[in-house]
Amino acid sequence: MYPISHPHTSNHLPRPGDHHLFWQECGNPHGTPVLALHGGPGSSSAPHWSALTDPDHYRLILLDQRGAGASTPDAGAPTTDLTTNTTPHLVQDCEALRTHLGIDRWHLMGASWGTCLALAYAQTHPEQVISLILFAVTTGTRQEITWITHDMRRVFPQEWEDFHAAAGPGADPRALPAAYARLLADPDPRVRHDAALAWCRWEDTHVATVPNFTPNPRFQDPDFRLTFARLVTHYWSNDCFLSPNQLLDNVKRIAHIPAYLINGRLDISGPSDTAHHLARRWPAAELRIVGGAAHTANNHGIGRAVLEATDHLRQVT
Repeated sequence: MYPISHPHTSNHLPRPGDHHLFWQECGNPHGTPVLALHGGPGSSSAPHWSALTDPDHYRLILLDQRGAGASTPDAGAPTTDLTTNTTPHLVQDCEALRTHLGIDRWHLMGASWGTCLALAYAQTHPEQVISLILFAVTTGTRQEITWITHDMRRVFPQEWEDFHAAAGPGADPRALPAAYARLLADPDPRVRHDAALAWCRWEDTHVATVPNFTPNPRFQDPDFRLTFARLVTHYWSNDCFLSPNQLLDNVKRIAHIPAYLINGRLDISGPSDTAHHLARRWPAAELRIVGGAAHTANNHGIGRAVLEATDHLRQVT
């Protein structure tokens, strides 16, 4: 890995609806731009992603998506209106940031939910995209959401029963994101606290498929839990604001754009069949399945595959 770079520039981008999006840059200020799109929805950008890009060649741009990280207003606050927090809004935000920074074309690098957003942006603005590097690939379909929140009870039965019970009496087991979204909007702070804790415990469970897995330390922060859980449940209960199979069906719009689709063989949270089906429709994409890896770039195999992809793409302009 490359040394982790400290951001040399940061600011907030004002957007309609009183949103202010936090962004920062690492690496070469005059280098080839790369937009990094974090997972979640509801996580945040992280400078340690700079270890995946050559700091002498790339200008790495880190964006905290609406309501997440250091962007405001915080989606974790029950008074924050989420009606202007949708996938089309996030796509517009990315394009506004590109324009604001005076960038003509850029690479997109996304993880998990960030792969959904990268695909949605690229399919909307293909002329602005040089390449895509996507790892822990997802496409935001109802099938994927149901797999994580319902069908995975076959893998973690007791943990899922606890997850289901915490959604409240009578919660539809096949619509748990909506049940949790209601709890996370409850006026009682204790209800919101307990719902966020239960949701994030399940989040830590369904990514725990490799030896020596350790829980995500971010979930120890109650404020982060509220932001993360409220945004994930908002998006998942609305099918990620995508039409059925939208990202798979529209691969034709970006079929000419080089891409790396990288997944861990042990990624049960985001199984590799999603990346496989995308690759079958994407002539310019290369699929890499990493043995022994799961749903995180912290795994050496995933990180190495991403780094090799960004190194290879130094010659693509």
